[in-house]
Amino acid sequence: MSAEVDALTVVNQLRDLAADPLNRRAIVEDQGCLPGLILFLDHPNPQVVYSALLAVRYLAECRANREKMKSELGMMLSLQKVMQKGTSPGETKLLASEIYEILQSAGKEAEQAEESAASCRRKAHFFLGSNNKRAKTVVLHIDGLDDSSRRGLCEEALLKIRGVISFTFQMAVKRCVVRIRSDLKAEALGTAINSTKVMTAQQVVKTEDGGERIVPFQEDAAVLVEENTDIPDYLPEEESPSQEQDKAVTRVGSITDGMGWLSTAANFLSRSFYW
Repeated sequence: MSAEVDALTVVNQLRDLAADPLNRRAIVEDQGCLPGLILFLDHPNPQVVYSALLAVRYLAECRANREKMKSELGMMLSLQKVMQKGTSPGETKLLASEIYEILQSAGKEAEQAEESAASCRRKAHFFLGSNNKRAKTVVLHIDGLDDSSRRGLCEEALLKIRGVISFTFQMAVKRCVVRIRSDLKAEALGTAINSTKVMTAQQVVKTEDGGERIVPFQEDAAVLVEENTDIPDYLPEEESPSQEQDKAVTRVGSITDGMGWLSTAANFLSRSFYW
């Protein structure tokens, strides 16, 4: 296997492990993984960079991680480089900018942590707390999202939409949390999922009393989906590590399963400080 495929495999595994909130502290505390992710941000393969940014975005969801991440050697500088690099795709720059703003405000957030703790515990999706007005979060309930092959179809459909920044799946409850540009309509996500012919999407919205309700997209609300050509396709399913690591994002409590692999990832990173 080539070094580039190895790098992509490792960063995709770290991304999937970071998707589980129970793994995030351990990944940041590990001596090799966070420095390794920073190195991945400077990788020549834009797919590796984007996957590394997704992993860093997940890790930044844990408020206790932010100060350490911000002070980690090279983190803020690498994010700035991605934001300023002329060849970086638009969604990659936007994701890097969002992470940069979150880490930059880490000190201020620490002062407000006690007041906001109760509110944060009530929120059940991954991409929270962003003050980036250029992006928004949409939660989808997807009928037919039953297994990893269906998840793969969803990934393909969402990756084709220009304006999708990141997404994660909650397979146990058939949901997908999608981070998108503020000018992208949620209906575009529904149109893309419905185009698979085997799944249908509805939007999950908050009610005034703090509950949730599922709102179907209007049948006549199909919108023209602008395809994204900037981000390369993920690895084919037979090469993708996500097929075997589905448990990392579908079931809470995967930290025991993931830590053995985390050690393997750290060993790979320690041997690969060049590309």
